[in-house]
Amino acid sequence: MPYVPTPPGVARKMLELAGAGPDDIVYDLGCGDGRILITAVKEFGVKRAVGVEIRRELVQEARKKIAAEGLSDRIEIIHGDMFEVDISEASIVTLFLLTSVNDELAPKLEKELSPGTRVVSHEFQITSWRPSVLATIHDEFTSHNIYLYVIGAHRWNKG
Repeated sequence: MPYVPTPPGVARKMLELAGAGPDDIVYDLGCGDGRILITAVKEFGVKRAVGVEIRRELVQEARKKIAAEGLSDRIEIIHGDMFEVDISEASIVTLFLLTSVNDELAPKLEKELSPGTRVVSHEFQITSWRPSVLATIHDEFTSHNIYLYVIGAHRWNKG
């Protein structure tokens, strides 16, 4: 997957739609340079944030930025494969992955996340899930879709 960073305004809107706050633990799968995690802790006061990133250079960049912000005690970056990391403690999961990857990830999210956990995806849907909210925001260059799913209310059909 190519690395395309989430614009700061989109990161804020994702966390806002998810209702991020001091009781939350945010996981960002494919966290890149850690910007969503830093925003979650600094601006939304989340208890803890964890990023999972497979690219070593991005892990190093994220850790450097987090240390520079003095947030190493509240943000952890895991160098690894998001399909192999336990995410069960998350109350919010953020994604900026292709639809095909989101769809591949959906069974893991359903298996590991508790009812009420919010999953927020920038731009790309989880095709078998029904979003609780679909928001479109505009910046100076383009528009961005944000999908909010809530585990337990995310299925099109209950059967």
